[in-house]
Amino acid sequence: MRRKRRKAFTIVEVLVVIILLGMIATLIVPKMFKGLEEQKRKIAKAQIANIEGAIERFYIECGRYPMESEQFEVLLVAPSDLEEGKWKGPYLKRSQLVDPWDQPYIYREEGEYNLGGYDIICYGADKVEGGEGDNADVVND
Repeated sequence: MRRKRRKAFTIVEVLVVIILLGMIATLIVPKMFKGLEEQKRKIAKAQIANIEGAIERFYIECGRYPMESEQFEVLLVAPSDLEEGKWKGPYLKRSQLVDPWDQPYIYREEGEYNLGGYDIICYGADKVEGGEGDNADVVND
């Protein structure tokens, strides 16, 4: 009698493939996410530079920098204390004031990082002040 050749996989073969895929995933996935966080930090730096440009345009046209109490609202809506016609905004869209971790950027009129200037701060992946690596704050230069 001839035996029929099976064309199916055995349970052992399937388990071996699953284990191999799991091992490969544990090596590759963390590297992918590390790269993702680094890209988010680069995006935050670019967004901060864009906000700086908007603040400088506001300064040139309005003659002053935003106050800390105003945060970035003066870049979106004309402040009531300015002469008519000075404000030529909006200088940014509201969506441009949110970092890659969905948190608002922080504006400090008296810079801690930029002495004699202002700070624009993103708290990074951990969303709290301070931190190292992916959790480090991103600030304007």
